[in-house]
Amino acid sequence: MYAVIETGGKQYRVQAGDVIDIELLSEVGHRGSDIAFDRVLMVGGEDGAKVGAPVVEGARVNGVLLNRVRGPKVIVFKKKRRKQYRRTRGHRQDLMRVRIQGIEA
Repeated sequence: MYAVIETGGKQYRVQAGDVIDIELLSEVGHRGSDIAFDRVLMVGGEDGAKVGAPVVEGARVNGVLLNRVRGPKVIVFKKKRRKQYRRTRGHRQDLMRVRIQGIEA
């Protein structure tokens, strides 16, 4: 069984046992705390797929917070030709590593 969830403005296809990196959620506490994803867009399995409009009613994906990580460094370089203007900035996004425990549909 798999599900498509939405969190942090992104969509993820998940199964039980998957480990995903998602945007940092402010309401989640410490390592080992449970996370419930209520915005389930689609649930699929052997009996077919249920697609929500926009979410599947009564569907829920449960996970557990493994730890907080940081994403890869992204370099932002700005330049204007012939004006001696160059700026370099870097950014690393704060993420949460989550293990999917199960899917309730």
